[in-house]
Amino acid sequence: MARIKLLVSALEPSSNLHLKALLKHTKDIQLLGIFDKSLGTPLYDISDMAIMGIVDAIKKLKWFFKVADEMVELAKDADKILLMDSSGFNLPLAKKLKKTYPNKEIIYYILPQIWASRPKRAIKLERYCDRLLGILPFEVDYYKSKAEYVGHPLLDEIKNKHREDRKDSNIISFMAGSRESEIKRLLPIFKELRKELKTKEALLIIPSSFSDEKINKLYGDISMFKIERDTHNALAISEFAFICSGTATLESALIGTPFTLCYIAKKIDFFIGTKILKIKQVGLANIILTNYNGSTLHNELLQESVTVDNLIKEYLTTDRNLFEKKAKELKEYLSHGSSANVANIIGDF
Repeated sequence: MARIKLLVSALEPSSNLHLKALLKHTKDIQLLGIFDKSLGTPLYDISDMAIMGIVDAIKKLKWFFKVADEMVELAKDADKILLMDSSGFNLPLAKKLKKTYPNKEIIYYILPQIWASRPKRAIKLERYCDRLLGILPFEVDYYKSKAEYVGHPLLDEIKNKHREDRKDSNIISFMAGSRESEIKRLLPIFKELRKELKTKEALLIIPSSFSDEKINKLYGDISMFKIERDTHNALAISEFAFICSGTATLESALIGTPFTLCYIAKKIDFFIGTKILKIKQVGLANIILTNYNGSTLHNELLQESVTVDNLIKEYLTTDRNLFEKKAKELKEYLSHGSSANVANIIGDF
């Protein structure tokens, strides 16, 4: 079989983890485009695509248009096109690609969260893409056609499990997020909380991509914590976790480690999210379970509710048995991983 040339647009670190997982199920694929340089020779590494805030995004807008044009030019040599997440860049790119190459198959994997905001994006996705691969069972219902549930990539990637002997491990994990603003708001509270829970061993989970220089800049004195870079292992050996909003909440749920979500957003962002976009839940695990059977997995402490006293109360009063039951329901609902299914779709001529 001839080698498949696949144009990829995967800008986020998480997308590249999912890309790496699906590539394990392929035999002869050459990647073109934007992806992590550990996976090949990209047109641009994902570090080139990173932006810090709205001002930085505006400054780089012209350059992003240039990159999109370069991707369209590169696509002439591709057999198929795979767009992953990052709809702000990938949706306009899909439009350019479909206009230039109407007969090339465009696959969108890790769909935008249209169930949370801007549902009209579904119309554009169906217009410009040929296959829409959802990782949440309920999200495919937001589309008229082309969308299918392929499984969730975390079920392929998580090998750790919260063992029975770890339920009273005396270890608590803290995750303050991956963005500078998140860390600066949550970490001071986590430091105070750590003092109150002084009889516990405290793990501070830091993204593996962070350099020592970045850690020193963002975290300051973290000598009261033991540093851990392996998220899945740290959560698996912990009896409880305090987690900033994000994918980590779903990872902890699938591993089986009880946690409380705590998040402090900018006041204007929180106002827009709750009052204008009408967002009622932040945690992905809660969103998934609510869509499945109307229940929730964990508590969500937001804004002024994120206090040391409230977090201690969460640790002491969270029903571990109920969490275990709901986490099992969540895992059964997601059912299976997605990597092999997506690999088969890419290789299916």
